[in-house]
Amino acid sequence: MTTLLDPADWRARETAHAARADALTAGHRERAARGEKHPVEDFLFTYYSYAPRVLRRWHPGAGVELAGAADDPRAAWRWYTAGTAAGAVTVDHAAFAADKGTLLRSVERILRSTVARPGQFGCFGLHEWAMVYRQDERRHAVPLRLGRDGTDAVVESHELRCTHIDAFRFFTPDAVPRNRFAPTRETQSELEQPGCLHAGMDVYKWAMKLGPLVPGELLLDAFELARDIRLLDMQASPYDMRPWGADPVAIETPEGKAEYVRRQRGFAERSNALRGALLAAAFGDA
Repeated sequence: MTTLLDPADWRARETAHAARADALTAGHRERAARGEKHPVEDFLFTYYSYAPRVLRRWHPGAGVELAGAADDPRAAWRWYTAGTAAGAVTVDHAAFAADKGTLLRSVERILRSTVARPGQFGCFGLHEWAMVYRQDERRHAVPLRLGRDGTDAVVESHELRCTHIDAFRFFTPDAVPRNRFAPTRETQSELEQPGCLHAGMDVYKWAMKLGPLVPGELLLDAFELARDIRLLDMQASPYDMRPWGADPVAIETPEGKAEYVRRQRGFAERSNALRGALLAAAFGDA
């Protein structure tokens, strides 16, 4: 089923999208202009490496025709084509699938397997602790909240249960054998689960990779989820992030564990809702 948007509607959505994207990226852009870095908020632009201008570009999503867009610059964009209505432009789903078939199959497999799997809520964010376990060199030039020995003691008093390859691959050599799982790129779709904070942040990555098939509003929803998750990720980390406005979630205490799991469950619900929306947008799920 195809939806036809009149020019007033889609131009208003495009304008609103750009304004929302600008607001979401303002802090990062202002810091970059001053040569400053923020270890919490800049992660979404460094780890995922998508520039603010990419977030700013609005797409209507697959199955939507933009009336009166034949003379708009987007008519010449890659993976756009003439619509069925005279003078309309639409996303060329078939061309995107032809060019990106392997990627589409991979993203679909991960989204479907993750949303169908129950969340696990016993990791307590210890992946960040495992990345510094028994090692002086750290990924962030930030003091450890409990010091070197205190950080190692927290790891040694817990079971590591990380299921996410892109967190596990940064574990220190001494932390690797302490993990219950041994995630690999090949087993990602088998282990990915909605309770994982990094899997939740990756919803943003999948939305980006699906490109013009994803409505701009959905992309920004995924970015906002990743931003919110990143805050908890660093609050629960071994680093002292208070100078950057991130009060600790002390997962080494019962109270901290309870807060972490409460917020983790909320993110699992939000991420699964967005996974469903991505499957609907890109793969036609009802």
